[in-house]
Order: sequence, then C-alpha cells, then structure tokens
Amino acid sequence: MGDMSDSTSFQHTQAIAQLLEDHRATNTVALDVGEICSFADYFVIATVTSQGHLRGLIMRLDELFRERGIIPFKPRRRSAEAGWVLIDLGFVVVHLMTAEMREFYELERLWFGAEKVFSAS
Repeated sequence: MGDMSDSTSFQHTQAIAQLLEDHRATNTVALDVGEICSFADYFVIATVTSQGHLRGLIMRLDELFRERGIIPFKPRRRSAEAGWVLIDLGFVVVHLMTAEMREFYELERLWFGAEKVFSAS
C-alpha cells in the first residue's frame, strides 16, 4: 500500500509494535495481512490496561510517527473512552484495544490467515 517500499513498511510496523510493547501494552502482535486484505499490508493489535494508558500510547505513537515522517491517512477512529482506537497509516492499521474489546472482536481470529511478523515475548 502507498508509496513506501515493502522493507520500509515492515520496519515501521516492527517499530510501532516494539514501541507499544516497550510501553506496557500487552499481547502485542503484528500481522502481515497484505495477501488477504485490500486496504493495508499489516495490522498491529495491542491490549491497553486503562483509558489513561491508551491515551499515553497514542501520544507515544504520535511522537514516533513524527520522527519517522509517517502521516496517518485519516483522523483516529473511535475515542479513547470507547476502549478501541484505530489508527490508519495506509500500510499498517494500528488497533489499540481494552482486553474486553479485544476478546469480543477477536481480530486475530478474523484474520487467521495472516502471518505473525511480531509477537510479544
């Protein structure tokens, strides 16, 4: 997707997932959905522990995006208070979810054909 090379997209995706993991998101995974999805190459999915944690992660991600020259395609979808924030960067869609939302929507199961390219240790 977009003008970015595959390796640059992959590197950005890894950096996003690692940043989330480093800032205490749990069960962080990155999925390569490029072969089975028409609108993104990767999904990053992470569980947040609270609304404050979610807002803090968004701030950290915004800093990373600025440092790397990444511009989100559209405004964030859903508010932090909803328990699920979606950030569309074109090549990757970042999903920050509360445990309840993640359990309910089961995105990994929905995209079961995708290869994991990052998984929390």
